[in-house]
Amino acid sequence: MDEETERLDALTQQAGRWLALSAAPAERHTTAVVAGPYDRVAWRDVYAQSAALRELSAQLLTRHAHAPDLLADVFLCAYQAAPRLRDRTVMAPSHLVHHQVVTALTQSPDFAALHRETAGDAYAAAMAVLAQASALRGLLERSREARERTGRADRARQEAEAAAAAVGEALRQAAEEADEQGEVPAPAATAVRRAAEAAREAEESARREDGAAAQAMAAVPGIRSAARNAASAAAEAVRQEAALMRAWGVDAGETERMPFEERARLAERLRSGQLARWAELIGRFRQMAAGERARKVEHATGELVGVTLGDDLSRVIPSELAVLGVPELRAVFAARYAARELMLYDSRGEQGTGKGAVIACVDTSHSMYAEGPGGVTREAWSKACALALLDQARHAGRDFVGILFSAADKLQVFRFPGDRPAPVTDVLDFAETFLGGGTDFQRPLGTAAKILEEEFDTASRARGDIVLITDDACEVSENWTRLWNEIKRRLDFRLFGIAIATPDTATASGSVLESLCDNLRTVDDLTDVHTTADLFRVI
Repeated sequence: MDEETERLDALTQQAGRWLALSAAPAERHTTAVVAGPYDRVAWRDVYAQSAALRELSAQLLTRHAHAPDLLADVFLCAYQAAPRLRDRTVMAPSHLVHHQVVTALTQSPDFAALHRETAGDAYAAAMAVLAQASALRGLLERSREARERTGRADRARQEAEAAAAAVGEALRQAAEEADEQGEVPAPAATAVRRAAEAAREAEESARREDGAAAQAMAAVPGIRSAARNAASAAAEAVRQEAALMRAWGVDAGETERMPFEERARLAERLRSGQLARWAELIGRFRQMAAGERARKVEHATGELVGVTLGDDLSRVIPSELAVLGVPELRAVFAARYAARELMLYDSRGEQGTGKGAVIACVDTSHSMYAEGPGGVTREAWSKACALALLDQARHAGRDFVGILFSAADKLQVFRFPGDRPAPVTDVLDFAETFLGGGTDFQRPLGTAAKILEEEFDTASRARGDIVLITDDACEVSENWTRLWNEIKRRLDFRLFGIAIATPDTATASGSVLESLCDNLRTVDDLTDVHTTADLFRVI
């Protein structure tokens, strides 16, 4: 074997590592967060559905060629139940900034609060990404020089892999040119030697560039503070939207079943206009109503006002019960019980709830635009009260009907059957509709009575409840009043009146409201939701 062949054998042994590198180059990851197939599908789906995410990606692409990968990492660390980051040594240099961003994000104090709201919820995780858009732009701008250095490291790594592939090709060519004794022509041996030397130099250059890129990235100022601020902003945005949904009675299960764009439109609708201004008031009304429901007790005795006779053993006075301790008198107790002559505590309790529909007749005449204390409008207060009544009906399994009225020719009916969920869009339509004009009681109350009559005829449910919410007074005809009283007696429903900031004459004895309503109260402070608390114990 000649000298050149011996040198070729030595070079072949040294080149083995370059051949191995050519066959299976070390994987360099472009995602900092380890993700399974379902997580990647969740990201692709939400990205395809969200125009806002795609627009943000397009904006960031002008600063960073790998912006979609960065957004995917930020999404995944919010979406996954237990996000796990790769070791930075296996990251592609061009994506080191992603690793640094998500590391700082997950280590920020507000990340835990953010993660509680976003884990498993693709929409909420996407919202978190969008809420951090400004911070991501700033981070990419500050890391521009470092990212240029990582770009050079990426190119050096690609050159090292190409050089390793060239070693393999040179060895293959040398093997093909070797004679039967295994001797390789000098040009082929020289080609292998040169390829191996080039590969060694390329690998050393790639290592230097990797180190320089890591140092440059570590020196980027403000990444931790920016990530901390981004996590705080995202957590607040997600919390606010969740609170807004809860205030309007939208449960998490309902929103999670919504398509992305439908949920986004709903959130935007709730955040904008008067619905956003009403959210806090509606939330307080719902909370108050829930508290009053919790205070309800079936067969409550109410206020004790004396002693009466009867056979209700739950209200027998102690002296009567003492008779049972004397065997000779037990027959006397039994006889008095049979004759309903036992002495009982007499009480004046609240009338039990009805079984028919709950109907809220809400005045939407022009005067309902008027503001009260705290800037709360009469319309806002009345709609919030009506929505709390909707909750009340649903908890009792009763139908709810919202009737918006103003003048005699303006009326709109919203039905919410008790045996099915109330579509949130219908609830918002009810809340947002405002008719304007004057005030007429006859048509809305007549419509409410007709609905209760239909319910009685079809389902045999009586004792419905009507709540009339108005800020005005108007006259009703004698004929209408007679028909009203007749149907009221037959169906045994109740009419509760709520007069908002009305003159004393509108609710005085003998007034239309006073004569129509079984229970009438006035509300002057529109910031106080407890003025109607007792309604939610009896409806």
